Amino acid sequence: MTELTIGIDIGGTNTKYGIVDRSGRVHLQGNIPTTQFEEFQDYFDAMASVLREGIKQLPANSEIVGIGIGAANGNYYTGNIERATNLKWKGVLPLANMFTSEFGVPCILTNDANAAAVGEMIYGNAKNMKDFVVITLGTGLGSGFVCGGVLLNGHHGIAGEVGHTSVNPAGRYCNCGKRGCLETYVSATGIKRTVYKLLADHLEPSELRGISFDHLNTKMITEAALRGDIVAQEAFEYTGRILGMKLAETVVHTDPEAIFLFGGLAQAGDLIFKPTIRHMEANLMPLFRGKIKVLPSAMQNQAAPILGASSLVWDFLDKKKSVLA
Repeated sequence: MTELTIGIDIGGTNTKYGIVDRSGRVHLQGNIPTTQFEEFQDYFDAMASVLREGIKQLPANSEIVGIGIGAANGNYYTGNIERATNLKWKGVLPLANMFTSEFGVPCILTNDANAAAVGEMIYGNAKNMKDFVVITLGTGLGSGFVCGGVLLNGHHGIAGEVGHTSVNPAGRYCNCGKRGCLETYVSATGIKRTVYKLLADHLEPSELRGISFDHLNTKMITEAALRGDIVAQEAFEYTGRILGMKLAETVVHTDPEAIFLFGGLAQAGDLIFKPTIRHMEANLMPLFRGKIKVLPSAMQNQAAPILGASSLVWDFLDKKKSVLA
């Protein structure tokens, strides 16, 4: 019998899902638009339907042993999505219990950055590491901490929200209700906001002038910077400075072996890595200088969110076996 897990990554725009084996091979994947459904029950019914159709396509000797879900504000302990700012459904959504009732298998839910951290530990560059941090640089900034080989969930199940630590208490407005959160500066949205501020401050020509905020994206900023655009290059320097300073603080708290950068903004390569590492080293407590690796995630592909979510199940089952042994 071939054991398989279902991985689900719930984004504000789309939900990606797939069926994965322990080696990380994705046997089936697809997506549905998260924003299409006004009612949460309709969304769940649609997800259950596409997953049942997918399961029907599997070989007869296959067995689904669990479902892993990564979602913003996902609480590992309760299995609920709790007041997510990027979803239209408000309040507390008991998603893990709903999937367990529907499919009769364990369902493990956590925030999307925690799922990425477990995925990095099982499938990625952190296979032999016990202490590391994953920073996800997407629409917002997420973070997952692994300490002593164990994902850090915290007392309330929501540990590791580095994206909502303060850069400037009187700074940019954040969807969480605060001002000056890290993710308002360091994320795909954050660097766009930086570009627009720099365009107002600079007199130099820039190919980014005339592009609306809604149409501007990280890829455009990256390509402009590689072509020598001063505003784009300064946007990466500014973003890397803030991220580096905050990572220096994170190092003091957790003493990781490595910090992995994951997501669209991380794909800018040296444009974001070089200033981040330089400013992190400059702000580190001397005891840590030269000791902390800042690395790209090994899971920079379309299936990465699915692998991260599905890895939650393998991690859960392995820990369960070790307790029973």
